[in-house]
Amino acid sequence: MLKTKDILDEKDKRLRLISDEVVFPLSDKDKKAIDDMIEYLRDSQIESIAEERNLRPGMGMAAIQLGIKKRYFVIVHEVTEEDDIEQKFDTYIIVNPKVLSHSEEMIAAEVGEGCLSVNRETEGYVKRYARIKVSGYDIEGNKIVIRAREELAIAFQHELDHLDGILFTDKLTDDISNVRTI
Repeated sequence: MLKTKDILDEKDKRLRLISDEVVFPLSDKDKKAIDDMIEYLRDSQIESIAEERNLRPGMGMAAIQLGIKKRYFVIVHEVTEEDDIEQKFDTYIIVNPKVLSHSEEMIAAEVGEGCLSVNRETEGYVKRYARIKVSGYDIEGNKIVIRAREELAIAFQHELDHLDGILFTDKLTDDISNVRTI
């Protein structure tokens, strides 16, 4: 079971490495890491479980954040409607992702971005594309294409940056002219 302490801190130099392409089939170790990432991200967004297990909330995680220098990430996005009794999530697993296209419109998270590897308060915004289209592979090696917008697009771009050794703190700015906040 993955714990917050298992996630690399921003001071760890491995977070600055460019991750390597994955060769299929995925190893059992990679499949286990993906399962652990999904469980952590889902549980971290369920308040009672997060509190009980002392988990920092997050919706995305790249393999490099666990010290695995491979090009894959997981996003667990809450899609609960107001009248739902139980929390619901969409789970995205993308291996060897590539950006196919993006919007011209730029957005930024109004409350700023966070990261499971950055354990401190940050000031500023990160400019991201409002819509993004990404191709990659699922865990079985099947080609997939995902279109993401708004909050989900921000998460995809955040995790894509991790695969290239970039942290959101590298992109912080106070200038959000011509940028819509969400």
